[in-house]
Amino acid sequence: MSTQTFADRRSLEGAKPGVVVVGGLLALMWVLEIIDSASFNALDQFGIIARSFGSLPHILTAPWLHFGFPHLISNSVPFLILGLLTWLAGPGRWLAVTLITVVTSGLTVWLIAPSNTITLGASGLVFGYLAYLLVRGFFTRNIWEIALSVAVFFFYGSILLGVLPGASGVSWQGHLGGAIGGFIAAKFLHGNDPATRRVKSASRV
Repeated sequence: MSTQTFADRRSLEGAKPGVVVVGGLLALMWVLEIIDSASFNALDQFGIIARSFGSLPHILTAPWLHFGFPHLISNSVPFLILGLLTWLAGPGRWLAVTLITVVTSGLTVWLIAPSNTITLGASGLVFGYLAYLLVRGFFTRNIWEIALSVAVFFFYGSILLGVLPGASGVSWQGHLGGAIGGFIAAKFLHGNDPATRRVKSASRV
């Protein structure tokens, strides 16, 4: 068996827990939406209400709730794909990206969303995973991660326009906060990678 084949098999085996975790979170979102629909949107109260101190804990619950099935469907595929690609960086890094993104996206919504609005949905996480995958290669200088960044940008780069004010009812604040979180996570997790330090050292005169 060649080294490349062994590495590919190890990568696939490492992805299996990611399918369980990320797929499990997606399944949880669907279960919660079914409960929400059956209870006449009773779970919407756990969304983020801008500048309501009582709503701050909802930063941790809002990403898993949605305003109806069309909203959930639009987030499901990118959440699963980008979440799994992020998982391939390692479970610990996936967890760090997820937590940082949830907090930055939620706080951004809480701080600058219009008053008396409730914000729900996983799109902030989607933007966090996307930003992380796009900029990670810049820090690591890894050719495969750079190639992945290019591929991710090709397929999903257009949604970055969602960080700008646009359609009514769409939380560009959550998108912006999520993208910022993904960048912060990439910097925090990879900014001091050995490969990055070697490149910086080689650039000094």
